[in-house]
Amino acid sequence: MVFDIKLLDVLACPVCKGKLAMGEDKQSLICRFDRLAYPVRDGIPVLIESEAQPLSQEQQDKQ
Repeated sequence: MVFDIKLLDVLACPVCKGKLAMGEDKQSLICRFDRLAYPVRDGIPVLIESEAQPLSQEQQDKQ
């Protein structure tokens, strides 16, 4: 199952309520403000703070 990019218009970071962006790997949603990457599993974004992976400055710059 593929994640529908149109959903980015209505999804928000659960921590700061900011915009999310698709990661380069197409398997995560990125919150640049909080430096968090939320996984996308089977086309479904997992927007749970405890499931998010922190991004280093280098990783954030690549996104």
